[in-house]
Amino acid sequence: MSQSNTKHQGCDLLLCITVAILVLFGLVMVFSSSAVYALEKHHDSLYFLKRQFIWLVIGCGVLWSARKTNYHLWERYTYPIMLGTFVLLLAVMFSGLGLEGGGAQRWLDMGFFAFQPSELAKFALVLFVAKSLVKRADKLRNFAYGYLPNLIVLGFFFVPIILQPDLGTAMIICAVTFTMMFVGGIRKKFLILSGLALIPFIASAIFSADYRMRRIMAFIDPWQDPKDAGFQVIQSFFAFGRGGTWGLGIGDSNQKLFYLPEAHTDFIFSVIGEELGFVGATALILLFFVFIWRGLMIAYRSRDAFGAHLATGMTLLIAFQAFINMGVTVGLLPTKGLTLPFISLGGSSMVVSMLCIGVLLNISDPKVRSL
Repeated sequence: MSQSNTKHQGCDLLLCITVAILVLFGLVMVFSSSAVYALEKHHDSLYFLKRQFIWLVIGCGVLWSARKTNYHLWERYTYPIMLGTFVLLLAVMFSGLGLEGGGAQRWLDMGFFAFQPSELAKFALVLFVAKSLVKRADKLRNFAYGYLPNLIVLGFFFVPIILQPDLGTAMIICAVTFTMMFVGGIRKKFLILSGLALIPFIASAIFSADYRMRRIMAFIDPWQDPKDAGFQVIQSFFAFGRGGTWGLGIGDSNQKLFYLPEAHTDFIFSVIGEELGFVGATALILLFFVFIWRGLMIAYRSRDAFGAHLATGMTLLIAFQAFINMGVTVGLLPTKGLTLPFISLGGSSMVVSMLCIGVLLNISDPKVRSL
């Protein structure tokens, strides 16, 4: 990896500015997309905005802590973090603390709040793969030593997540892991064969659940079932169509008024398209491209291999989820139930995303040295 630019002082300022714009814009859109629903359900139009603001404050604290933490410490404590995360994933299913919502059991009841361990699992898995690629750097082309351990650990996280069920997150951790291994130098043949081997498991997961089959059919042709399986996507299409080039204006979305389910979470990008139009939606996409650019530049300029792999993984986590979420809303992908990072309502997603940003900023700081 190339050396960090010696003229660059402190952490990546452009990344900070980009994330700040995203989270502030997210607060505006959470309020705009949820105010009427919050007033109807909770008798407080600010109900979801208050929750998101609290999580954002917590996320900023996590970001600041991660920014001040030497990223090499993450390598040292990778295994305890993985073990703790795996225990939390099991606790969701077996401890009696698991909370169910939307037909899935993905949250842990922590008393004053609910936490989604699968979000933390993404972070933990990136830590492991980054550490593994460094530890096995001289044997990455060896199947048993360089590749198989990564696949086994991926399986340990994949299984409890898919059983929640959360196919969207399971697919993200697979995509991030395989991409990191590809960039890290694992033999392409191993990755291709593993991808082919995953097909029967994914097909089984889809065909064994009626709601997933209906999502696939709705993806192929939502108009076959416009009042049920295809309803969300069709309402999303209407939102983008009504928005046109410039949009209807902040707060003026019609689809969020009980037409578009999950308007403040999974389908918030549709509300953005309706209220800010093609121009606003494109501007948001460009912000995410700026984030990807800065994240990958941090990886490229990292002073060591662990920092490079870690920065790559953190960037991919947020980027993949963002573009899958947006792809679902415009009909390019089947419905997944994933939030839009920094924008959608979601405490666990916000905190873990801010944790990733804090790690990226620490890696970008030329004053940080190896332990």
